[in-house]
Amino acid sequence: MDSWSERWQGKIGNSHQLGGIETSVLDNGAGRGTRIAWINTGTGLRFKVVLDRAMDIADAHYNQHNLAWLSHGGVTSPAPFSDKGIDWLRTFGGGLLTTCGLSHVGGPESDAFGDRGLHGHISNIAAEIESVVQPDPRQGQYEMRITGVMRETKPFGPSLELRRTISATLGKAEIRIDDEVINRGNTPAPHMLLYHFNFGWPLVDEGTKILWEGKWFPRMGAENAQIFREGQDFKTCPGPIADHLGAGEEVALIDVEADERGHCVAGLHNERLGLGVTLHFEKEQLPWLANWQHWGQDEYVTAIEPTTHPLTGQAKAREDESLIFLAPGARKAYSLRLQITN
Repeated sequence: MDSWSERWQGKIGNSHQLGGIETSVLDNGAGRGTRIAWINTGTGLRFKVVLDRAMDIADAHYNQHNLAWLSHGGVTSPAPFSDKGIDWLRTFGGGLLTTCGLSHVGGPESDAFGDRGLHGHISNIAAEIESVVQPDPRQGQYEMRITGVMRETKPFGPSLELRRTISATLGKAEIRIDDEVINRGNTPAPHMLLYHFNFGWPLVDEGTKILWEGKWFPRMGAENAQIFREGQDFKTCPGPIADHLGAGEEVALIDVEADERGHCVAGLHNERLGLGVTLHFEKEQLPWLANWQHWGQDEYVTAIEPTTHPLTGQAKAREDESLIFLAPGARKAYSLRLQITN
């Protein structure tokens, strides 16, 4: 028996003294009526899953420290018709995780195959919850998990389904996300996916190190880059900068390195706080990484974004033949783990 479990043996009757999952509904503001689930790992790591927003993760804390960036709008109700132009931004609450896809990742575009808005539709789809499994530590069951299904569908297709399980373990400061995307339609369906992990103060602060490795290039081209330039220290977070007032930002696209097992890591470390986060994912599933940096006054964020494609959009991916097509009934799995480090 480990020392953590030894300390509570014989001293608790209700497992929620240690942690677990608590579901509720927001009753005020722009998110009124939105279902959520708070998950507490008993280690100081606790986070809020927004069940009506693709089971994305909004607030996240470790002990007294916030981990996530929250936009001015915060959690809002899902907006089913926000998939036009840049309307996606109107309900972008930030949060620890916003899922992008399932058939398009990148900017707005139109072609012979249709019109597609910024970053797709999935984050505005509510989950049908299949199960909530609580820990039972007195019986040796430390894992907790919540599973739901989101359907991105319309008559005549395409019809994609995201089946998501978010799990955690009492005594471990980590979040696990296991996703399966299934084509429920009767014709091949295009598929793209991006995990938009958004980190904010105090984890992100002046001097915080951004950790990733791989061949990179600035999304808007080297001639337009001020941060992502050779010789520039773009892996150390600066303070707020004037150039990022309003819509100022920069993005690097990274062909992320993997170890001999195909395993990739990326993250952040704040030495002053003795606090970091590490994302674990598989190169075969998510071969690219985006690093978004937006150092605006009072809007201060960096995102680390494992993805199937380098934010090219569906049209470009069709052209270069990198677009994933799922045959009818086909499934594609993704697994990620976010770990708190010291």
